[in-house]
Amino acid sequence: MNSSDQGPLIERAREALRTVIDPELGYNIVDLGLIYEVSIDDTGLAYVLMTTTTRGCPATSYLQEGARESIAQLPGIAGVDVVLTHDPEWSPQKMTAEARHYLGIEEENLR
Repeated sequence: MNSSDQGPLIERAREALRTVIDPELGYNIVDLGLIYEVSIDDTGLAYVLMTTTTRGCPATSYLQEGARESIAQLPGIAGVDVVLTHDPEWSPQKMTAEARHYLGIEEENLR
């Protein structure tokens, strides 16, 4: 995927993804560390590689569709491909400090 000139659009896509809230944790999927990669090729096709906090997460379809819809509405986006992976598996270390604080996860518990 060639996203060399798509930096500003990728940033807008990441901001759009922040509007997608994990219904179980009540926090956005970017700061929870569920988004592994966002790229956009020269034709406007966006590629999102994401995970869930657990395999078999009941909100998987909801989160994937939310990711797809949040980016699809952006000007310059021709389509969105959302791919789910569990490699690497998600862990609380992937969250931002703000998300960990919101969820009451102490830094020393991450070691």
